[in-house]
Amino acid sequence: MGIGFSIFLFGIGAILTFAVEVNASGFNINTVGIILMVGGLLGLVASLLFWSSFSPWSRRRTVAADAIVEERRIERDLP
Repeated sequence: MGIGFSIFLFGIGAILTFAVEVNASGFNINTVGIILMVGGLLGLVASLLFWSSFSPWSRRRTVAADAIVEERRIERDLP
């Protein structure tokens, strides 16, 4: 889930929670809005965590004689 989609989910959830007043039998539209808002926030936090430089999947850059060499950490179980 990307940052844009997370913000979209949060916005739809906020609209359903605070702006829509519907009496529907069987489910509560405010509860659906709160669930969407929580899902959007969790997706946003997860996206920001994985894009962070503290992520274990981040790339390291090494400058060597006017050339940029990108390394990736690959953890393998060797027999």
